[in-house]
Amino acid sequence: MGNRLSKITTRTGDNGTTGLGDGSRVDKDSLRIHAIGEVDELNSYLGVLLCEVLPDGVRSALIEIQHDLFDLGGELCLPGQALIQPAQVLKLDEWLAHYNADLPRLKEFILPGGNRAAAHAHVARTVCRRAERAIVALGRHDTVNEAPRQYMNRLSDLLFVLARVLNRADGGTDVLWQRGRAQA
Repeated sequence: MGNRLSKITTRTGDNGTTGLGDGSRVDKDSLRIHAIGEVDELNSYLGVLLCEVLPDGVRSALIEIQHDLFDLGGELCLPGQALIQPAQVLKLDEWLAHYNADLPRLKEFILPGGNRAAAHAHVARTVCRRAERAIVALGRHDTVNEAPRQYMNRLSDLLFVLARVLNRADGGTDVLWQRGRAQA
C-alpha cells in the first residue's frame, strides 16, 4: 500500500465518478460500485456485531470473514482478479456444518431477534443477501467470478445459523413465527 492512502481527500470524485483498482474510472452509481458498497456495508455491520460479547469461535470466524470481505471488495474493485478462492467458500461450509450440528431441527420459521448479538447477526444476514443480489446483478452485465457469489450465499446461511447459536449462548432460544397469530 505504501503511500496509497496518504491522501484521503482527492476531489477526483467530485464529478460523480470514482477510480477502480486498475486505474479506470466509473460512475459512482454503477453496478460495480453498488456491489462494492454493499460488501463494505456488510463488513461494517460485522464490525458492529463484533462489539458484542461473543463466543470465542464465533468471534474468530467473524474476524476472518471481515478479512475475506475486504478481499471480496478488492476483487470487485479490480476487474479480472480472483481474490476469493474456493477454499474460502469451503471454510464457510465447514463452519456451517460445525455450528449447525448442535442446533435443534427447525419446525417453524424464525423471526429476527432474541438477544442483541443474535439480532445483529440477523441484520448482517439481510445486508449480506442484499450484497449478494448486487453481485448477481453486476454479473449479468460484467464478468464476475463464481467464488464471490458462492461466498455471499454461504455467508448469509452462516449468519442465520450464528444468530441461532448466539441466542443459545446467552441462554435463550429462537424467536419462532407463530402460525395463525394474525387471525386470532
